[in-house]
Parts: sequence; structure tokens; C-alpha cells
Amino acid sequence: MKRYFISVLLPSLVFAEDVLSSGNTAWMLVATALVMLMTPAGLALFYGGLTRSKNVLNTMGMSLGAYAVGTLVWVLVGYSIAFGDGDILGSGKMLLSGITSDTLKGTIPELLFVAFQGTFAAIAVAIASGSMIERVKFSTYMVFAALWIVAVYAPVAHWAWGGGTTLNFGEMDFAGGTVVHLNAGVAGFVVAMILGRRKDYGKVAIKPFSPVLVSLGAALLWFGWFGFNAGSALAADGIASSAFLVTNVAASLGVIGWIIVEWFVYKKVTIIGGASGAVAGLVAITPASGSAGVEGAIIIGLVGGVLGFYGVAKLKNIFKVDDSLDAFWIHGLVGIWGSIATAMFIAPYAMIENYNMASQLLSQFKAISLTIVYSAVVTAIVYYVASALTGGGRVNDESESRGLDETVHGEKALNL
Repeated sequence: MKRYFISVLLPSLVFAEDVLSSGNTAWMLVATALVMLMTPAGLALFYGGLTRSKNVLNTMGMSLGAYAVGTLVWVLVGYSIAFGDGDILGSGKMLLSGITSDTLKGTIPELLFVAFQGTFAAIAVAIASGSMIERVKFSTYMVFAALWIVAVYAPVAHWAWGGGTTLNFGEMDFAGGTVVHLNAGVAGFVVAMILGRRKDYGKVAIKPFSPVLVSLGAALLWFGWFGFNAGSALAADGIASSAFLVTNVAASLGVIGWIIVEWFVYKKVTIIGGASGAVAGLVAITPASGSAGVEGAIIIGLVGGVLGFYGVAKLKNIFKVDDSLDAFWIHGLVGIWGSIATAMFIAPYAMIENYNMASQLLSQFKAISLTIVYSAVVTAIVYYVASALTGGGRVNDESESRGLDETVHGEKALNL
């Protein structure tokens, strides 16, 4: 597998000398907390604001539930599959067997590395929920989340980051462009196709509950993303600092790219558009955050924002799949761009001698293709299993019409 300086080494990085660093450990504790904030707070508010008023709590509950279930499954078996011993799939660390408070992963405790990576698994399946909300059973989704992390997320993470070689194509994915975003986007899209459209999709105007919540959620995601990307350096060093900076730059350019094309197409600049552009820029820079410089981040983020807009505004209408909150278009489609751009925009300090862009692009395309095919096929199987275990995956017509907040949770987002 090609290695491009320390900046693009993946989270399976083994340091030359395993000695605990208190500074690196302190930073990774903070980074883990930042990524944790992204799911039950940032994504929950972002998705909750985008859905309709009758389904706000159900939508937010999926992010909360995903984090809880994802954490449990990760420590039971997910981490072992992703980062255990072995080639095709890891093993040997179920229930974190053999890991103690003194066990190190590089210069940080391995238990902290387990926690950090677990937040990635949880947000991945939570992202996928955005494609299926307003019509999938809450119980089905909870079972789906647990099975998906084990059967889909953990294997893909192992091939990219866990040290396996058979299905590792030498991809550069510093913080999860394919492992998290493309993987989750494809999964959500597949389940949306299986579930079918919402009953009133295309018949009535489907208006977001609250642009205010969307904006707040995007801000929290942006904040947490510093831990997501800079934390993937696994150290408090210059690479983490660079990743922190380019993450901020790309998110800002994502906002700019989205609202510029939105203005040209609709003659309006919406807050929801700006917030979505920020997320698109963040997704785009994620795989390149450890290797791109500021110049690259500007282009990656700008194109990410533009591409996200056209995915949501144009391509979605062509495919006619009811991807409720555009998880595929913002995470999947933009994730593909980010992976490709990673090979194109490498800062001079991160590039090895005789770097071959064509060869690296081929590696990126192989990894993208594997992720799409594997995620699509196994996600479909996982959904059908979850559906069978919960007596069908789609809510009944009455629940869908009245809203899942009231019929499933017995609550309302606003009690006025």
C-alpha cells in the first residue's frame, strides 16, 4: 500500500515506538468528545429541522438511537472486525478482549482509540437514516443500525484502515470520505428505494420544520468536524493543525459554492442552502484533510458545495428516489468527489517523490467501486433481515399520515 508521508497515514498507523504521550492523549479525548457531539446533537438538529413538524422527534430520535446502539455494537464486535487481527476481516478483539488501560495504539491508549472510532461508526449509520425518515419503523431502524455497523461499516473500515491487504487498494482516505460518507449515502439510498416513496411525495409541498434548527445543527456539525478530521491524525501535531485549517476553509467554501449557484438558479439565498453547503464542503474535504493544502481545500470545498446543490436540486429529480433528507446527494455524491479530489490536490509536503496521480486515481476509483457495490448489496440484505425481525419495515398508512412523533413516541416537537 502506498504511504504519502505521515499526513495520509490511516488510523491503523503504528508508530515506531509505542510510548504514551499525555499531549496526544489529551487532544484525542477532546477530539472524541467533539465527534460524539456531531450525532445526537448536530446531526439530530440538522435532520430534525429538515423534516416536517409531525416527524421531528422521530427523526432526531434516530440519531440518538443510532449513537446508543452503535456504541454498544461497536464495543461488542464492531471494533474487533474493523481493527482486529486478520486480512479480509479482523477478529480477536470481541468485547475488547486483550485491551487494557495500559494497551497503546501508537502514543494513545487503545481504549481511547476504540472510543474515537466508535463515534465514526455511530454517525455513519445515523447519516443513512436521513434517506428513510418519515416512513421507516423506529424498531426496524434500530435493528438495522446494529446489523449494518457489523455487516457493512466495520468491514469497509477494516479494508481501508484496519490493516487488511486483500481488499485494500491503496486508497487515501484520511478521515472517512468513503468509509463513512459514501458508505452511509449508498446505504440510505438503497433503503429509500426499497421502502418506496412517502405517500404524499410529489403531491404536496414538503416544507422543513425549522431552518433555525438546520442552521444550528450545521454549526454543531462544523464544530464537531474539527475532531472528526483533525483527530484522525491521532496526535496533537502539525498534521492535525493542517487538517483543522483545511476543514474550516473547505466548509466555508462549501457555503459559498452552494449559495452562489442557488442565487443564479432561484434568485434566492436560503439559510438551509448555506447550511447544506457547509456540510457538503465538510464531506468533500474529509478524505483529503490530512494531505490537502489550503489551495486544494478551496477548490475541494467550492466544488463540493456546487455539486451538492446540483445533486439535491437537479439529479434527485432525475433519479426519482425519495431520499428524504438528501443523504446520498450530500454525503454519497460529494463523498465520491472528495475521494477523487484527494488524489488530485496533495500539498507538496505530503507528496512522496515520483508521485503518480493516475495510479492513485485508479486506487481511489477501485475503493469507491468496492464501497458502492458492497454497501448496496449487503445493506439491502441487512434491511430485509431487520424488516423480517420487526414485522415489516414500513409504518402503516395511518401512522405515516398522522406523523410518527405522535403515533410512535406519543410526543410533539412543540406543545403550543
